[in-house]
Amino acid sequence: MAILKAWRYVSSVPAIDVDELAHIGLRAILLDRDNTCVPRDAEHAPQAVLDWLDHARELGLELCLVSNNFHSTQVAQSARELGVQKVDHAMKPAPFAIWTALKRLGIPREAAVLVGDQVFTDVMAGNLAGVRTILVRPQSRTDLFYTQAFRVVENIVLSGVTFEQDDDSTSEKGDTTRS
Repeated sequence: MAILKAWRYVSSVPAIDVDELAHIGLRAILLDRDNTCVPRDAEHAPQAVLDWLDHARELGLELCLVSNNFHSTQVAQSARELGVQKVDHAMKPAPFAIWTALKRLGIPREAAVLVGDQVFTDVMAGNLAGVRTILVRPQSRTDLFYTQAFRVVENIVLSGVTFEQDDDSTSEKGDTTRS
C-alpha cells in the first residue's frame, strides 16, 4: 500500500543527507520526537542529532517537532534543547498536526519532509498530509506496549526494505527492532 511506503528509508537521523534535501528544494524538516530524535529510554537527544540539526539550520531549513507524545512538558523541553518549533498531541496518523506545522513555518507541502521511526504513525501521517517521508530505525528498543505490538506488523510491511547507511549490525531487512 502506498500509504505505508516511505519516500526514503535511512538508518538514523544523522545518516540523512541534509545537503541533498536542501539541494532538491526542500525547505522544512518535520521530525518525530520519541525514538527518532530522542531515544525513548533517554531524556536528551544524542550529540549526533544535535549536530545534524545545526547543519540543517545552517542550510536555512526550517525545523519542527511533530510529536504524538502527550507529555507537553517533555516535548517542549526537547524542542527548546533542539532549537526547533513543536506541535504536540499530534494524533498521527491523522495529518492535521503536520498541516499545522507547515502553516506555522509558512512552507508548502511539496517543500517539506517528515522524518519518523514508525510506519503506522509517521509514514502514514506524512503521506496523508502530502509531504515526503523518511523512515528511520528507532533509536532504542524501549517502546510503549502498543508501539511494540505495531512493530511486529511493521516488520512484515518492511520485509525486503533496505535502509540506507545501515552498518553490518543493522542490515537485516525490515527488522525495525534493531538500532
